[in-house]
Amino acid sequence: MYEQILLATDGEVASDRAVDHAIDLAAQHGATLHVLFVVDSDVYDAYSGDEYVDEREGPEHGLEEIGADAVAAVVDRADARGVDVEGHVRHGQPAETIVDFAGDEGVDVVVMGTRRRPDEYRSLLGSVTDRVLRLAPMPVTVVKTPVEAEVGA
Repeated sequence: MYEQILLATDGEVASDRAVDHAIDLAAQHGATLHVLFVVDSDVYDAYSGDEYVDEREGPEHGLEEIGADAVAAVVDRADARGVDVEGHVRHGQPAETIVDFAGDEGVDVVVMGTRRRPDEYRSLLGSVTDRVLRLAPMPVTVVKTPVEAEVGA
């Protein structure tokens, strides 16, 4: 049923259960698992560039390292399960980049994690997961993080 699965991750606690689910799904279907971290261009575009961070200009470098580490951790876990896996770090607006990547790669299903947020947060900022659900033409599986996992984070 599934040949190409996309796990969009931000490397946070909300992604942990989604990682397990995506790896299990890929193993069950013999599918290729694509692991994607999006470096949010809105974050580094807002940076003034007046000072250097870690001998490089701007926060983009730090975000790329976080993304590479998050993707590598999932790739290692999938490899250990014998899953065909590819890691990717892209730049852009997260929801749009996830949906575009899924379309370009012929992804059959997108897997994402989510966690509970205050109503004020959601009404002001929304969520990447909510936006992907609205934009994606393919199925999107949302894996919720239990409250107790959030508290322990």
